[in-house]
Amino acid sequence: MKILLNGESRELPEGSTIATLVASLDLRPEQVAVERNRELVPRAEHATTALAEGDELEVVTLVGGG
Repeated sequence: MKILLNGESRELPEGSTIATLVASLDLRPEQVAVERNRELVPRAEHATTALAEGDELEVVTLVGGG
């Protein structure tokens, strides 16, 4: 299936979730915020939120420092 990730088209296997997407990007789940179709998805729901054809996702990493 095709999704739009941070403005770029991306192909994912059917049945992918936000958690599997985050893992495939080699990101730490506790350091990302994910918006799906302009709605923030709580981290506790990443593993159960299935992605669908045409979804638009924004993934933002949180960076610490001073």
